[in-house]
Amino acid sequence: MDLVIRNASLPDGSSGVNIGIEDGRIAAIGAGIAMQGAQEIDAAGDLVTPPFVDAHFHMDATLSYGLPRVNASGTLLEGIALWGELKPELTQQALVERALQYCDWAVGRGLLAIRSHVDICDDRLLAVEALLHVREKVAPYLDLQLVAFPQDGVLRSPTAFANLQRAIAMGVDVVGGIPHFERTMADGAESVRLLCEFAAEKGLRVDMHCDESDDPLSRHIETLAYHTQRLGLQGRVAGSHLTSMHSMDNYYVSKLLPLIKEAGVAAIANPLINITLQGRHDSYPKRRGMTRVPEMLAAGIDVAFGHDCVMDPWYSLGSGDMLEVAHMGLHVAQMTGQEAMRDCFRAVTETPARILGLDGYGLQVGCHADLVLLDAADPIEAIRLRAARRFVIRRGKVLSQAPAARASLNLPGRPQTVNFRLGR
Repeated sequence: MDLVIRNASLPDGSSGVNIGIEDGRIAAIGAGIAMQGAQEIDAAGDLVTPPFVDAHFHMDATLSYGLPRVNASGTLLEGIALWGELKPELTQQALVERALQYCDWAVGRGLLAIRSHVDICDDRLLAVEALLHVREKVAPYLDLQLVAFPQDGVLRSPTAFANLQRAIAMGVDVVGGIPHFERTMADGAESVRLLCEFAAEKGLRVDMHCDESDDPLSRHIETLAYHTQRLGLQGRVAGSHLTSMHSMDNYYVSKLLPLIKEAGVAAIANPLINITLQGRHDSYPKRRGMTRVPEMLAAGIDVAFGHDCVMDPWYSLGSGDMLEVAHMGLHVAQMTGQEAMRDCFRAVTETPARILGLDGYGLQVGCHADLVLLDAADPIEAIRLRAARRFVIRRGKVLSQAPAARASLNLPGRPQTVNFRLGR
């Protein structure tokens, strides 16, 4: 074997597992399997998982915090206005440099696949050109999937649909939308129809910012589910954010969830950003804003978590850490049962991989040898500790290596503890 990882724990609870890697793929996996490797890693019982996957991000805006100024109100709408002010000042070089820097952060955090929305409402399509270049540049070590995103509304912005068509022709992968930002509810519904029909014609996936609002009457997810089923797009469509569902009445939701499930539409929540931007007009009690994750999971709907923003007009924090995203999602959705916490781990690994349609993702023989060795025993401990990424491996090659989290304590009246694993 080119590489052997010994004594690993797996997300399904297996332990003492050896993983043999040859020619960039998993060649053997199981407990007690004898194998030798040109390179060997002792997992020492720690967790080996497929890499983290971010199902929703905005790489064209990342690391632009403070340009041209800080979002004083902290609201979604001021963030959109700020981005509109910044767009004319963007340069392709700056976009590429910031995106590549973020991709470096991502690799160090074990994040090896990202779906990024890219704004197509700038007639220059500067950001599209930049991120297509970045996608090619990072392809040896990171899967970058791009969504043509009409930030200003595909109907509200006069050239948006033509620009979206141009972006797809240039090689952008997915059709995006933002129906709740159109001028009227009717225009929002019309935009969903237009964009879904275009995606069906081109054989593309769809990922729409949908109902990112505290308004319970923002119900474009219902229209998205309808057109998904009408056009035979099942399994190729995702609704991102869906925060209005947090404020909807239970009776309507009891009708809505079966429609989403029947249409095969996936949901992508963005815990860090949803909890930050939503409920800004509330006094007290304040709404959390994140969509109904446990209820959708119970209905059999695929639910992934996205990071959404890192240091941009909408969010001043972030580091590309999908365990931080899962940690916030767990708390906001009150998903503290054992299986629910594992669902949160799946929401940043296998579920978004399925939504993105990633080929060869997983922990089976024949899958790509894309793996992360975490300084934790299992997925729950990984979320609790936001565990260090001891090794990040892509196609059998080590991309990143970091020490485990340790501390040596010297406490008065206590025996000295050396190599104390933090949190255990």
